[in-house]
Amino acid sequence: MTGGRDLRALFSTNDRSVQATEAFTNRQTQWETLAAALTQHLQHVGSPGFDPEDLEAPRSHVLVFHGVGGIGKTTLSRTLEAALADAGRRPAQWGAPGWPADRILPVRIDLARSAGTDFEQIVLTIRAALTKVGRPLPAFDLALRRYWEANHPGEPLEEYLRRAGLGSRIGQALPQQMQSALADVAQALMLPGTIGSVVGQVTGALIGALRERRQTVRALAGCARLADLLEAEPDLDALSFYPHLLAWELARLPDGKKVVPVVLLDTFEDIGDRTRRDLERLIQRTVWLLPNAFWVITGRSRLQWADPALQGQLDYTGPAAWPGLAHTAVPAARTPTSAGAARQVLIGDFSPEDCDGYLARRLTRDGQPLIGENIRQVVTARSHGLPLYLDLSVARFLELRRSGRTPQPADFDHDFPALVSRTLSDLTPGERHVLRSVSLLDAFDVPLATRAAGLAHEGPAQRLTERPFVREAPFSLWPFHLHGLIRSAVRNAEDTTDDRWTERDWQQAAQRAFTALGEQHQATPGPDRLLLIAFLRQGLRLARDHRLDLGWLTPAAWTYVSDSVWEPLAPPDTDSTGLDTAADALVELLSALARRQHQHRSHTVARLTTVIDSHLLPDDLHHMALYYRAKAHRDLGDSPASRAGMQAVADGQGRLAPAARRGLAHLARMAGDFPTALATAHTLGWEGRHHRVAGDIWWPHGDMDRAAAAYAAARDEAEHHGVTGERGNSQAHRALALAFTDPAVADDELVLAEQLLAGVDLRATTLITHIAALARDAGRTDADVGDRAQVLRAEIRTAGVTYTELALDLALAFHHAVRDDQDQLATTIARLRENTRGGDFAYYSDIAAYMADVAPAHPSGTRWVDSEPTTCERWRALVTARRHLLGIRP
Repeated sequence: MTGGRDLRALFSTNDRSVQATEAFTNRQTQWETLAAALTQHLQHVGSPGFDPEDLEAPRSHVLVFHGVGGIGKTTLSRTLEAALADAGRRPAQWGAPGWPADRILPVRIDLARSAGTDFEQIVLTIRAALTKVGRPLPAFDLALRRYWEANHPGEPLEEYLRRAGLGSRIGQALPQQMQSALADVAQALMLPGTIGSVVGQVTGALIGALRERRQTVRALAGCARLADLLEAEPDLDALSFYPHLLAWELARLPDGKKVVPVVLLDTFEDIGDRTRRDLERLIQRTVWLLPNAFWVITGRSRLQWADPALQGQLDYTGPAAWPGLAHTAVPAARTPTSAGAARQVLIGDFSPEDCDGYLARRLTRDGQPLIGENIRQVVTARSHGLPLYLDLSVARFLELRRSGRTPQPADFDHDFPALVSRTLSDLTPGERHVLRSVSLLDAFDVPLATRAAGLAHEGPAQRLTERPFVREAPFSLWPFHLHGLIRSAVRNAEDTTDDRWTERDWQQAAQRAFTALGEQHQATPGPDRLLLIAFLRQGLRLARDHRLDLGWLTPAAWTYVSDSVWEPLAPPDTDSTGLDTAADALVELLSALARRQHQHRSHTVARLTTVIDSHLLPDDLHHMALYYRAKAHRDLGDSPASRAGMQAVADGQGRLAPAARRGLAHLARMAGDFPTALATAHTLGWEGRHHRVAGDIWWPHGDMDRAAAAYAAARDEAEHHGVTGERGNSQAHRALALAFTDPAVADDELVLAEQLLAGVDLRATTLITHIAALARDAGRTDADVGDRAQVLRAEIRTAGVTYTELALDLALAFHHAVRDDQDQLATTIARLRENTRGGDFAYYSDIAAYMADVAPAHPSGTRWVDSEPTTCERWRALVTARRHLLGIRP
């Protein structure tokens, strides 16, 4: 659906062929919510038990649509008014309502400051709309006439209505109906004609007649509080009680005249100062006293009337009075007929499809979109679905064309200062200060926001969380976050407000936020991996973007590394070429460690080399980069480079020295020097993962029981120390060792390994479990071992973990030996020998020969802990046992 001409856009170009149209994007969900609530209201006011004079019953006749500035609330309000007034103007996507069109009377009132709407005008607008019933409403009209003459002596109501813009809508109908009501009452009281036109005398006579319960005024006597209202001083406060008379009059209209006003109050945030609430008190009283009308309120914030804390500031407060406005109300979409259904609806952002359609329809030439698809895609992505951003981008498009340029997509990677001013316009100074502070954070809670803002009290932060541009995820560590576009605008757009921050202000706020995060991190009880990652992600971004000292990030980084889990901490496209600060280097270091599970190890080496060569990190973190680069070198088969790195870290005697000594033991094992590796393992202790190193030594010897026991000890020790990654890694290797001995036991061990690795990002270890599954199935013709191995080899090469491919070939050699497939076995042995020409893991081809019960054609010269014949005997026994298990004869 499209609306009228967009005059601002139309007057922004000389190109007469451009059609500028106000585009309305479907808000079907909001229409359905309104239709359900209004249907329920019509049933309520039409029931025999409805009493318009009941002043104590809870009210459920209010529906609130709230959302950030520019989300389209005013457009929605206008479209709802049009759809209720004329079915032909209802958007095609909106379903037809279930009520008679002539029973609904929409009345839209703009409360924006620019509209200058006061309370008198609100009351007159509602009464003016009701002139359509074609008859006076004497109780209300008499009170209103008395008020008018007391407060506007000598000013004709017709003139006021004309100045207020109401005259063209109602003509002379309202003054005439009011005069008719006055005359009818005077006649009923049998007053002389000259007196009948004087409202004060008519009112006095009517009050006396009502008090005396005369039959002549029995038509008005049913309004129990009419006399009290007519006796009250006719001031603004009294005017706010007159809607009670209007409710009574509406209820007694004959069936042919009955209507239900739907009053749409737009821009509710502009009604005044929240600390005083003078106008809001008058409006709320009107809403309460006019329960037969249905009220649709649109504004930036939730309506607070159900908040008990407002008692005394407003007449009717609390969840008992307004059950649908309370935070705990059941969502209306779930129970549309429930009296307690939620009646506060946050208007969501446009979907990407809606954004594109909006931009395509907004400016056209010859029926085709003027804004190209490539530009629409950029604007849609930047908008986060906020209609105001779309409008501003349309204006920018026309501005660029006016300057003689052809707009390009890059021109719309842009923040608009107008978004900042619109967002800040109705915030208190304290809320503005907190908003700028939390724009530095991905998410926050009230204490963190307060500390980041440097405030001593939480009030402004608490109030800010109630604003519609603050979104809530109740079960998150930090439940609140800013609307994405609002956050970007506050942080990046030019700020023209009087209280804008300087660069120093921003830097100090970043330091406060960083310090507050560190304090929350240190106060967190016990190890919690999810919390650690959350703190690191926020802290790393703050430190990097604002060039902060590492502070608490250093111990947090060590905690992150110690678990060997490797959740991503930074975007994978982090720029590693522009490292200027220690924070830059730490972000790149941790990102490289996490991403190595998904990248070829050569890329990991390159990234870590950049970090090492920057010399920006303190010594302990510098050694972290050295150590993990050495591990990557080892995975790539570059033992000399790995040995040099491990030795440097071991010599440094830092946190990773035990791990580096373990790395040297691995290198000795890879070179075939098992006695040296075993001797080193005995010196490593838990920090050096001594049990796992021992397991890595025993399984090449074919001593699977001893290897499995060592891996089990390593797993249990890791569990005792709470190191998740090491626990899963040790269990995976235990499953690999047992896969060569007992397939049934290996099944259970693999299941446990998969459970321990769930949620842990260890790519090389996961590959080990796949190899263990192949070894478990070795010798079976129905297990597709060859095809699975081919797929697995491709995965291994993508990861760049060279030694894992050697383990895969060893499992294949076991399969071929069990099947006594000498050709395939010879091919596998040749491939192993070719891939170990550098010297590392050269004994793998020896082991494959042992399985075939043949002497190695090119012995590696490995130094075994046991004798070579003992090792050969063990491997041959494993093949024989598997053949026996599968019933295969040699």
